[in-house]
Order: sequence, then C-alpha cells, then structure tokens
Amino acid sequence: MNKNQARVITLLSLIALLLGFLITNRAWVRLDLTRNKAYTISEVSRNLHREISDQVKITYFVSDKLRQSYPQAGEIADLIREYAAHSRGKIRFVQKDPAREELLREVEELGMVPQQIQVVEKNELTVAVVYSGILIEYLDRESVLPLAFSLDTLEYDLSSRIRALIRNVEKEVGVIVGDAHKQWGSEFTLFQQELILSGFRIRLINPGDEIPAGLKALFVFGGSEDLDLYQQYRIDHYILGGGNVFFAVDGVVVDTRGSFDSKPVHDKGLLAMLTNYGAMVSRVLVLDQTALNLRFQTVNQRGSAIQIVRYPQWFGVQSQGGNPNHSVTSRFQGLDLYWASPVQLSPPPGVKGEILLNSTNQAWLMTSQMISNPTQMNLFMIDAEATRGRKSLGVSLSGIFPSAFEGQKKPVLEGDENPLPDPPTERKASRLIVIGDSDFAGNMMRINRGEEKALDFLIRAAEWLCDDDDIVAIRGREGPTLRLDRIVDPDKKDAAMTFSRTINTIVIPLIILLAGLFIVWRRRTITAKEKGNSGDI
Repeated sequence: MNKNQARVITLLSLIALLLGFLITNRAWVRLDLTRNKAYTISEVSRNLHREISDQVKITYFVSDKLRQSYPQAGEIADLIREYAAHSRGKIRFVQKDPAREELLREVEELGMVPQQIQVVEKNELTVAVVYSGILIEYLDRESVLPLAFSLDTLEYDLSSRIRALIRNVEKEVGVIVGDAHKQWGSEFTLFQQELILSGFRIRLINPGDEIPAGLKALFVFGGSEDLDLYQQYRIDHYILGGGNVFFAVDGVVVDTRGSFDSKPVHDKGLLAMLTNYGAMVSRVLVLDQTALNLRFQTVNQRGSAIQIVRYPQWFGVQSQGGNPNHSVTSRFQGLDLYWASPVQLSPPPGVKGEILLNSTNQAWLMTSQMISNPTQMNLFMIDAEATRGRKSLGVSLSGIFPSAFEGQKKPVLEGDENPLPDPPTERKASRLIVIGDSDFAGNMMRINRGEEKALDFLIRAAEWLCDDDDIVAIRGREGPTLRLDRIVDPDKKDAAMTFSRTINTIVIPLIILLAGLFIVWRRRTITAKEKGNSGDI
C-alpha cells in the first residue's frame, strides 16, 4: 500500500465516522436483557410520532450533583433520548441543570419540588438540594412531571401526557364517596395524590348530583348502606349514556373504630343494581391463608399490650391471582384486600364479563356468623371445610347494560324542583369494574406497605375506564414485590425452607470442605512427586 492509498483510506474512514455520528439520532440500538425490558420503550411509545403534527419538546431538569451521584438520572435521560431517537424528529430532548442555568425560580413555578440527597464531596458526607423533573411542551400546551427519580412508571407518565397534549384532551375522573362516614380528603389521600401525579384531574361529585355526560370515568367507593334510589338512578343514567364506572363496595361492614363487630350490609339497592349489571357481591367474607399482619391493643388486669397476629380477613392477592389476559392486570404485582366479599360473574346478554382477581385455592368463606374480632380468631375456621376453594374477588364488564330501573318509576327527591332525566333513548357501551372491598382504595393500603400495588392497580383501572388500553399496557415497570410470600401452600413452603436450610447448612459447607481436602491432597501429591524426582537425580 502506497502513501496515497493510505491517505485515501484514512480520509474515507474519517468521513464514515462523521456520517455515523450524524445519524446516531436516527439509528438507535440498545441491548436490553432485563426481565421486564425496563430500558426499552414499547411499540406504543415508539409510534407516538404518527400522532404528532408539530414538535414535542421534553426538557429534563436535573441537578448535576444528582446526575453525578446517582445512576437513575442517567437512566431517565437515556429513556427520554430513546423517545427522541424513534420520533423521526417529532420529539426534541433537552437536559438542563436548574442551578447552573439560573432556572430555580422557573422550575419551582412549574411545581418541581427540591429534594435533599446525601453526597460525598472531598471525603465528606454532605446534604445537597437537587431537582429532577420533566417538562413536556407541545404548541401552547404543557405538562409537568414534578418528580422523576426512577424508571418505574416513567414511560407510562411520558406517553400518557404526550398523548393528552397532542389530542388536547384533559384526563378527568369523577369520584363519589358513597359511605356517609368517609371523606375523600381524609380517607383517600394516597389515591388522590397518585391521580394528580399521573396527570388526572379529579371532579368530586356529591351523591345525588348530576354526573356530567362528558365525564369519561367515575369511581364509586362504598355506599351499599347509604346510597338511596335517587342517588343510584344518577349512576345508572350515567352508565346507560356510555359512562364507565369503578365500583369498590362492601358486602360486610366492620366496626373499625373499636369493637370489630361485623355484619352483612343492609343494602339500599346498590348491590342489587350491580347484580343487574352482571356482578353479584355476596354478603359474606373471604378469608385466605395469605394473611396480612394486624396490630391491635388488648387490655387486661395487668394493663394494655400490643399484639401482632396473622389476620386472614386481611390477605394479599398474589401476582398469579390476576388475569394476565386483561390489560388492567396484565402486569399484576398483587393487591392487599381488607374484609373482602366474593364477586360472582353473571353478565346479561350483550355484556362481556371477565374475572380480574382470584384468591388462592385455599381461601374459604365466613357465612354462618360474622366474626371479625382478632381475639376470636379460633372461630374464623367454622365454615372453612365446607367453603374452601378459589374465590373471585373482582370482575370487569363491558357492553351495553340494561337499566337497573327498567319498568320502574323514577325516584323523586322531596323538595327537588328539577325531576330526574328520562333514560337515554340511545344507550351506549360502557365499562365497569367491581371489587368486593372499599377499604383497599383508602389509606389502609399503607398498613402492610401495600400502597404501591394498590395505587398501580387503581391507576391502571382509571386508564382502562378512559379507553386507553394501550397506555395501560405500558404501565408497570416495577420490579417484583419484596414481600416473601410467593409460596403460600404450607407444605410447599416448609419443603422450600427445608431445602434452603439443607443447601446452606450442609451441602455448601460440605462442598467447601471437600474442595479444601482435594486441594490439600493435590498439593501433597505434587510435593511428593517433586521430592521423588529430586531423589532420583
């Protein structure tokens, strides 16, 4: 090869490198070996560019100290870059440090809250104030993720917000708290916060008020003993007009304020209305061997004491208890339920029904008498042998529903000058979810650290009710649950523990001992051979 040929090859190589660098935004390759593909965006997200007519700008406000100290910031930036790489120029990614670019006031006005983290600087542990938030802009509209610290639901947050911006629609859900003794602002604060963080606007509706026909989804919590026929008619009218509803209702009421007395609900018609739609909530309790911890106080002559027991009327629905073929439970991580009742599926003609949640096959019912006091747990097994088996705990229904007030007169509210509207002449398809427990959606979800699972399930349900099935499918990059309760059968659990003890206390030490003996024997053999060879010489 002469000098001219070498120069040409060198020049062509440099040109090839330059061209490769220029197309890196168009050509994106990533090898993702994680089980849930946590570092790869889904097909739905990759194809968002088809809906975008103008450019979407995503700005990641992240402090340099956070980026240098924690790898999660780099993972977040990489995921957003993947959006831009697949967007064919429709999504632009910008990363800024609010402190370095003097944007602290602007990011706080956007709702991004500073966080404190520990960092090591010059061999000293110090506390740094950092930001990690995302601003999405499209035309004159914008959406903000005030906190972004992991990949857990980041793709869902980004894709759902981008879609809402480009379609110029606001995600809104209504809420009716049917139990008279509960308040939305105090009993459901965790769910309220999660709805806001997920980009939903909340409309609180008083029982009996008109439900806007344009409202996409409605949550009804409780109300079996409190919602009267007038209030039920409002919900029925909303469903017939195409409204989608999540019902979390109780078949048994428990006095949680002291005595733990329990009794079947005195239904004012709500449970009968659900039966008309195809979901019968039985007025009995489900108990399961996946019992959760209950902490309670006892008082005797020697004073008071705190006890912690495994309480089977509180139990965890396992990940394998979710329906993998339904978008709401396709990546189901489990759910904690409190005094739940079974839900039997019997959809009317033209309505499709699916079971969402199941107990284990070792669950049983309490039917003959309701006893919930933890000091009487010896009575919990009365009906166990006769009722043991898998129980349905939640169902979904979709289709055109028959009215629960068919052939009946419209309820009248005394003193109300505005009569209820007639049933809609043209009925539309609706979606319903019915869960036989209202407590799981309240602040009780944090008792056994089950809030992440409960909130994930509720947000998935909200998206499904809003007809965003493909968005539901990409939510849930969470890792597996950290609770060590996957094996629930007592015999299998004992066998697994015995196997683990045998491996760790006998097999592994024996292998190490044999390996040591082999190494010693090997060395002695080599030494003996070397001495023999030196003696021959």
